[in-house]
Amino acid sequence: MTPDRSIAELFAQGRPLRSLEFFPPKDDSGVEALRATASALKRINPDFVSVTYGAGGSTRERTAQVSDFLRQDFGFTVMPHLTCVGHSRADLAEIAHRIHAGGFRNIMTLRGDPPKGETTFTPYQDGLRYASDLVALLKSCHGDFCLGVGGYPEKHPEAPDADLDLSNLKRKVDAGADFITTQLFFDNAAYFRFVDRCRAVGITVPIVPGIMPVLSLKQIQRFTTMCGAALPQKLITRLEAAADNADVVETVGIDWALTQIRELLAHGAPGYHIYIMNRAKGALTLAAGLAA
Repeated sequence: MTPDRSIAELFAQGRPLRSLEFFPPKDDSGVEALRATASALKRINPDFVSVTYGAGGSTRERTAQVSDFLRQDFGFTVMPHLTCVGHSRADLAEIAHRIHAGGFRNIMTLRGDPPKGETTFTPYQDGLRYASDLVALLKSCHGDFCLGVGGYPEKHPEAPDADLDLSNLKRKVDAGADFITTQLFFDNAAYFRFVDRCRAVGITVPIVPGIMPVLSLKQIQRFTTMCGAALPQKLITRLEAAADNADVVETVGIDWALTQIRELLAHGAPGYHIYIMNRAKGALTLAAGLAA
């Protein structure tokens, strides 16, 4: 199969890109369910899809499996995630060569979360401490890799302050990252401020807003607590009014995400990345709403 196109080349076309994120399921039945989701989403023809690596690198084998079938069976341009967790430098170089040999040319490059049960990140023996180190290693392995990195509009929860967080982000870009995808957020003003601050320190690569349609109030409260994002009171009020009616909650979440995306694109965002939680309905509904 022909090697994937670089996502950087797609950004160079000057049009907004639409991308989706999958996570590897835990078992074979989940894999089949994911195939059904991918088949449904093929009709909206995303520019690329990403596949997460799992907390603590726990799904690394299924990340490879899912990345392979999304690319080979469905023809998606696939950006697998790769983290520093549980790998030595030699391990990471070997994985990089295997990814490249498989025809993949795009990687989402992350430090990764500490393994389950641990609260602080400790580098693996002869491993890497920072995502910027992983960016540099991957670029040294294959210069034609296009590398995405994560950005936090409302600050990484481990960073002591926003300025240091921004310095760390610039370090990743200076090491060779080609674009930034943000952590989820629900107030577009946070994204716009973040972009302005990035540009002020010389970060010029595309900054893609990451959007998650809400599926439940408890779930999104858990996610935002983990990643440091704020939930606007207006959204909370709407979700509380929906109570335990899952269909109404999903409608509220999709409507909020649709409003966000429309405003982001109107103000020049280079596209949007949807955290779909392996569900086709939200992404399809958003695509239909944006096509209207």
